[in-house]
Amino acid sequence: MCSTSPFALLPPTFHSVETVPLTSLARAGGCAAKYAAGRLETLLAGLVPADSENLLVGLDPADDAAVYRLDDERALVFTVDFFPPLVDDPRVFGAIAATNALNDVFAMGGVPLLALSVAAFPEELPVEVLGEVLAGADERVRAAGAILAGGHTIRDDEPKYGLAVVGTVHPKALWPKAGAKAGDVLFLTKRLGTGIVLQAQRDGHAPDGALDAAIASMVELNGAAADALRPFAPNAVTDVTGFGLLGHVHELASRSGVRAVIDAETLPILPGALDLATDGVRTGGDRRNREYGSRYVESNASETLEALAWDPQTAGGLLISIPAERAAVLEATLAGEGLLVARIGAIEDGTGVVFR
Repeated sequence: MCSTSPFALLPPTFHSVETVPLTSLARAGGCAAKYAAGRLETLLAGLVPADSENLLVGLDPADDAAVYRLDDERALVFTVDFFPPLVDDPRVFGAIAATNALNDVFAMGGVPLLALSVAAFPEELPVEVLGEVLAGADERVRAAGAILAGGHTIRDDEPKYGLAVVGTVHPKALWPKAGAKAGDVLFLTKRLGTGIVLQAQRDGHAPDGALDAAIASMVELNGAAADALRPFAPNAVTDVTGFGLLGHVHELASRSGVRAVIDAETLPILPGALDLATDGVRTGGDRRNREYGSRYVESNASETLEALAWDPQTAGGLLISIPAERAAVLEATLAGEGLLVARIGAIEDGTGVVFR
């Protein structure tokens, strides 16, 4: 069972080494730095999918992680995720980056086993800074029940950190994006707005407490939610990250051959994020997400709620599609575990995404 108090062991600030703020060295931080969905789609279209009966999940279609079957009882889940700093505290940066990578294994229904660091740092930064990044990552890896066993570090003017993670899953217990069915209910297990809050922090006008709430969300592993969800055999699961809620809902709906209907007023929102969105705070990731995904989304919701739904998330929650007859018990189970769970919509026959 994964830790449900992710922030308890992380110091709020890093005092032992004087250094420039990490975010000042990055052009974009966290999953807001993710390659644009449209460009990524074009890039992957040029690759020939591997032909192997044991490759259960690869490029055709791509998912949150690759899955390779070892035998009838075991399959490996493998993912890699890294990005530039989105906060100045090195230990918190490492914890967020690690959580974001580990959560891809949980989103496939798997359990993490082993992680390797992927790091790039300027030589001018004190080595103690990188040591704090690794310490934050190691704490989250241990909380996930896995081992941080090594990695690779290169020189780069822009700092970057993340993990390559290996986990296991039963071959018949995978949670793909492509399994949603008409009649399903959609749930989300974390609040939205990390990108907007982080942008406001960089601009110097985030309200008191907003950054702390966003960090607490971003270092929360999805392992506890995945453990509670596992007995319910969901039809489709993904985690909400750089493409925003609507981008990831589109992925789930299009690959499942269904229409997703999202009720805008039910979205869970981080403290301060709604007011910031109303004030016009946006990230570059918001624009890129809309450029790719808006053609698939029919919306009559307010611009403020649209902004939160397109906002790129870092280490976001699980987006779950589950048959309606199991929905109430799942909702009660997650709530009983002290986990956030929001019923945000449903799956219908048809195509596209409706945001209303």
